[in-house]
Amino acid sequence: MIRLNVVREGGGPIVVLGHALGCDLHMWDGAAALLAQAHTVLRYDHRNHGASESVAGPVTMQDLADDAAALIEREAEGEPVHFVGLSMGGMVAQALAARHPALLKTVVIANSASRYPDAAPWRSRIETVRAQGVAGIADGAVSRWLTPGYVATPEGAAAARRLRGMLLRTDAAGYIASCEAVAAIDFRESNRAIAVPALVIAGTRDEATPPSMSEAMVAAIPGSRLAAIDAAHLSAVERPLAFTQLLVDFWRSL
Repeated sequence: MIRLNVVREGGGPIVVLGHALGCDLHMWDGAAALLAQAHTVLRYDHRNHGASESVAGPVTMQDLADDAAALIEREAEGEPVHFVGLSMGGMVAQALAARHPALLKTVVIANSASRYPDAAPWRSRIETVRAQGVAGIADGAVSRWLTPGYVATPEGAAAARRLRGMLLRTDAAGYIASCEAVAAIDFRESNRAIAVPALVIAGTRDEATPPSMSEAMVAAIPGSRLAAIDAAHLSAVERPLAFTQLLVDFWRSL
């Protein structure tokens, strides 16, 4: 079993938070503080990220979903959870909902994708990291994560610095393996079999996973709902209050 770094906060229904590629569980600091007022919040670092175990060799999104399933089985003690994944975490959410539905009350897929029709940008990113380390892609990544207007504020500038630090602390080999897992996703068929209530969140200014990718997921997942938030790729960082309100409204509606 992969050793995952987990933080538990609050009390109430259990919410599990899965972060984006190149981040760690602190990506969720703002949203977790709000959710923990009425929920038990479990946030964790994916393998090869943060303080979780780094594993040599290739990784698949199914591996990451199985990691999440093992964490839920251990930490939630049989209670189904609300799983919220953003970007790569949203890909984990899709695999998890298809593979381990009994572990879930609901699934939220934010700023994510079900497939990439063109893997060339991922190959280019991988080659850059092989040549220059994660620092070679850091500025470009952070510029896609947050809107320029937000980064121009003191709060946004501080968030950008924190996120860049997370990225630079990510092991290069582990980052490359995760990139390869992301580039290889294709959930178009498995999403049609998802039976747990699903909310898909699109960032209206998300260039990394534009709203059309969220619309495609909603078209595939039976009974799923689409919500939009005025943010770039890391919507939960830029708009934590609006993001958590979408979650709470969704859960209350069921």
